[in-house]
Amino acid sequence: MMGEGYKKGDRAREQTGVPEGLPGRLGREFFTRDGITVARELLGKILVHETAAGVVRGIITEVESYMGESDKGSHTYGGKRTERTEPMYHIGGTSYVYLIYGMYSCMNIAAMTEGIPQAVLLRSVVPADEESRERMLTLRLEEVNRRRIKKGEAAWALSECPSSLKKHLADGPGKMCLAMGITRADNSLDMVESSSFYVTEGVPVKEEQIKAGKRIGIDYAEEAADYLWRFYVEKIR
Repeated sequence: MMGEGYKKGDRAREQTGVPEGLPGRLGREFFTRDGITVARELLGKILVHETAAGVVRGIITEVESYMGESDKGSHTYGGKRTERTEPMYHIGGTSYVYLIYGMYSCMNIAAMTEGIPQAVLLRSVVPADEESRERMLTLRLEEVNRRRIKKGEAAWALSECPSSLKKHLADGPGKMCLAMGITRADNSLDMVESSSFYVTEGVPVKEEQIKAGKRIGIDYAEEAADYLWRFYVEKIR
């Protein structure tokens, strides 16, 4: 299920499905294609982010395509080009990070070429290695503890981390950003050139592994709410 025109990475280890060492990062040619193609082929790739807790690597398992000015589910529907949506109009490979409910970040990557505002929302990742898993838990727990302290409750140590947090570590766009340490400071970055925020090759995903469904949380989008532009894999390895 590999597209053409971008850098190939190392072969995944058969035992774990995790690439040996640091695989090749994706080049511009990968992202300057339509948003549906980019979304489907991002499944299994590894999102890499340098955080205060160290470098975190997450295997992408769920995405949604937003197809520009004609897509009623998109922030740019009808040609809505604002300061907020500007990164969607940039060249493929640009990050688009915005807030929902005034508090949670959502992470997108622009597709296509300059001026065509298609993008892919990253909805879910799983840790690519045990070091990343520990760092993701640390980052998620920081947010949990901020809320506990605000309510006058004692902070949890990492050893007290609830099983529900471990089970649902990064399986939603807001949780994914918390676990990966992604904030508005990461908005409008060129992920092809950045040394701290980029995507690499990862775990091979076969076409038959990919499921499609309706996008989540866009009931307002009329017929576009029924488009099967959410793609995911139920078991990555």
